[in-house]
Amino acid sequence: MARRRASLHDSIITAIAVLIITCPCALALAIPAVQVVASGTLFRAGVILNAGDAIERLAEVDTVVFDKTGTLTLPEPRVANAADLDPDVLERAARLALSSRHPLAAALAREARDRAPYEGAIEEPGQGIRALIDGAEARLGSRAFCGVAGASGHLSDLEPGTSVIAFAHGDRSAVFAVHQKLRPDAALVTRSLAERGFDLHILSGDHPSAVAPVAAALGISQWQGGLTPAQKIAAIDALQAAGHRVLMVGDGLNDAPSLAAAHVSLSPICAAHIAQAHADAVFLGERLAPVLDAVRIGRRARRLMQQNLWLAVVYNAIAVPIAIAGFVTPLIAAAAMSGSSILVTVNALRVRRWSEHRAPAPAVLPGTLAPGGARSS
Repeated sequence: MARRRASLHDSIITAIAVLIITCPCALALAIPAVQVVASGTLFRAGVILNAGDAIERLAEVDTVVFDKTGTLTLPEPRVANAADLDPDVLERAARLALSSRHPLAAALAREARDRAPYEGAIEEPGQGIRALIDGAEARLGSRAFCGVAGASGHLSDLEPGTSVIAFAHGDRSAVFAVHQKLRPDAALVTRSLAERGFDLHILSGDHPSAVAPVAAALGISQWQGGLTPAQKIAAIDALQAAGHRVLMVGDGLNDAPSLAAAHVSLSPICAAHIAQAHADAVFLGERLAPVLDAVRIGRRARRLMQQNLWLAVVYNAIAVPIAIAGFVTPLIAAAAMSGSSILVTVNALRVRRWSEHRAPAPAVLPGTLAPGGARSS
């Protein structure tokens, strides 16, 4: 029996159905829909994106590198030995600290009675700040930068977790002991990251004696202290050369190059402006939980992006041949096309189904650094 040839009317109807059903709406929505929902979910978790592709890069991370001061610790440390120092030296150092954004300098700056910073102060990333005071150069920063490396060096050993900042002006010098508190959920977040298979590191410009107890309290065995900005970049480059995808979390002026060098980066909202500008995202609040939320949401978003792409491909692989065979009317084609778009959009909304990790902080074991900065007994 001879096969009936399709009429011009049937051919036009089939062509219209094929045109409708091959409209790439589902394919076009597959990635953007997930990105939009994931961005909103991250915002509710306290993470504000600076880069459009940060979600995909967060999903690829396998190594997390933390700065210590102002990142693992709260950004408002206090000078512990202010009462033991010459008031005039303390005042000059505190006024010089007003020109710096480093968290340790900020702690010292709160001791200044005169809130007017010295004119012409110059900050050297990773070293400190200097200015002319009464015709002589004054320096505030690391002990090596101030030329007082051998003075009062025992301060950092008096209490684990104590950081030091030095000051030198003429023949007078001082070393300030600054106590810092860990972010309240730092131990819980780092433990959760480790349980999920992330490789954790601490790269800090602070003295190793101040970094060691923090690393011990958080269970991070890979840490380095006393690093310059260039040394931090070198450490991150070495990790990435070994095939790791590094998430850098930092806040200081000296962290900006490291944030830019990492595969993806996060910075707290209290960070220096230049650090925020170089970071791919900024997180809010005093807790470290947004770092964990960011990588979890990023991974979930990537899985849903892949699912959406497969849904779009499978839809076209099944629907297009049926439409070409003439078994689909334009109305059915429109419904199928709309249904596929709705399907990938609904699937994208699943990004919002992430469980927040807000459990109370675990008990502090004897000999570790408690959230208040002191060792437990």
